[in-house]
Amino acid sequence: MPEHRNAGKQRFGAATGIFAPIIAFTCILIAIASFPSFRWTSNALSDLGVVAGVTELLFNFGLCASGLLALNFAVFGLYAYLGKTRVGKIGAAAFAAATIALIAIGVFNEHYSGTHYAVSVAFFMLMPISMFIITCAFLLAHQGQMAVFTFSIGIAAALPWLLLFAFKYVPNVAIPEFVSGLIVSTWTIVLGYKILKSS
Repeated sequence: MPEHRNAGKQRFGAATGIFAPIIAFTCILIAIASFPSFRWTSNALSDLGVVAGVTELLFNFGLCASGLLALNFAVFGLYAYLGKTRVGKIGAAAFAAATIALIAIGVFNEHYSGTHYAVSVAFFMLMPISMFIITCAFLLAHQGQMAVFTFSIGIAAALPWLLLFAFKYVPNVAIPEFVSGLIVSTWTIVLGYKILKSS
């Protein structure tokens, strides 16, 4: 019976890993559509979080709701799947910390400029770092394909930021934020599906 409950929790955790990005990007894109003044090159996505009305509500709700779902994925899906090794536990914990930072971005919008900046940096740093740690966990578990995939995701998620700092290819950060978030979201959907199948 306990094994059945654990499998149920793991399936639920895996499912939330699939739905979290869908909710996040649906809310972000609708928020963008509701604010015609938004410009990909001259805005940050977080600018949407302080536009009074439906834009603000949609954007901040999307971050908080998807962050909570992703945290559930980290605790009940990822930790259960990778937690057989210390490296796996650390990787799941790093991913969970990133999801808490995502929730904090929605709670502490740009009106809380210092806190908002700190949690935004934490989110976009912790995501690729967690990918690299989880890569090691997959290697220890002899899952070579998932290790290569996860490492590639970590590199791809960090790349828009590295290129921005090196070449300043856009004046603001909406594009690297969106691209980096979308790349990591691909990973959560793939791994969520994989965990769902295995459990």
